[in-house]
Amino acid sequence: MYIEQGYKGNRESWVYLVGLLLIFLGWQVIGMIPLMAALVIKSLGSGPMPMDVSGMSKLLGSNLFLFLMLLSFAFGLLATFITVKYIHKQSIVSLTTSRKRIDWKRVFYAFGLWAGITIIVLGIDVYLSPEDYQLNFKLVPFLILCVIAILFIPLQTSFEEYFMRGYLMQGIGIVVGNKWVPLVVTSLIFGLLHLFNPEVDKLGYGIMVYYIGTGFFLGIITLMDEGLELALGFHAANNLLTALLVTADWTAFQTESIYLDVSEPKLGWDVFVPVLVIYPILIYVFSKKYNWHNWKERLTGKVLLKEEYKVLEENGPKL
Repeated sequence: MYIEQGYKGNRESWVYLVGLLLIFLGWQVIGMIPLMAALVIKSLGSGPMPMDVSGMSKLLGSNLFLFLMLLSFAFGLLATFITVKYIHKQSIVSLTTSRKRIDWKRVFYAFGLWAGITIIVLGIDVYLSPEDYQLNFKLVPFLILCVIAILFIPLQTSFEEYFMRGYLMQGIGIVVGNKWVPLVVTSLIFGLLHLFNPEVDKLGYGIMVYYIGTGFFLGIITLMDEGLELALGFHAANNLLTALLVTADWTAFQTESIYLDVSEPKLGWDVFVPVLVIYPILIYVFSKKYNWHNWKERLTGKVLLKEEYKVLEENGPKL
């Protein structure tokens, strides 16, 4: 009953409009001020301000640019929590999970599982195609990167999960009265938010299959597990390991990583295999570990009315 947790807060339409405005202001206005100020100041002595990720990263330095970029997501997460707690009058726990408390073991399990798979897959690829990778390791910049990434990337990924799979999924689900619409809508929005990533320019719109597919994967495990914990752990591991292990001059994350991918970018099997093979396997692993059942009901069933949910809360099994 994850979506029904939204009934524990104020879900009137005007409250949502105010909430969305506050989150947008925190994320895209207040959160972007430090980055834009740094770019303007730096460009005053360096010529025109670049508008692409690569140019901004070179102008400010990859570590400083990463920090300032991630700072906007930290403000977005803070704005989301403030909105939920003080505008909607809902607890952060009920935004996170249908359980009585946040299950951190689930977060760390998903993080560890995906981190391990990522390291193994990258290791195999480096071994089989060494010509595609250039050792980029520089101790001091890498240590600075570690501090920035470990502290701020979980905030970035948590914002995306709490906003997409939490705030929007609960809100849309309660409005439309079913679970498949919020699953589809939030997955599409998640994918489309990556539309302006530099990867799309290099690889074409086919890369959107990966972004939208990832959105569906995260939405499915959220609904099936009745909480955000698995999605939070997976997403944090994915972005953190990407930032630390390998980067390229045409990706959104341009960091002082261990390896630099110097291969010619192309839309290949590595884009579709996660969506068509790896994600289904992960869903199967999670389903066995956490004994998921009632797939049709949890993914496409109706959302209880507020009155029905209150009766269940008062008389039925405690969540």
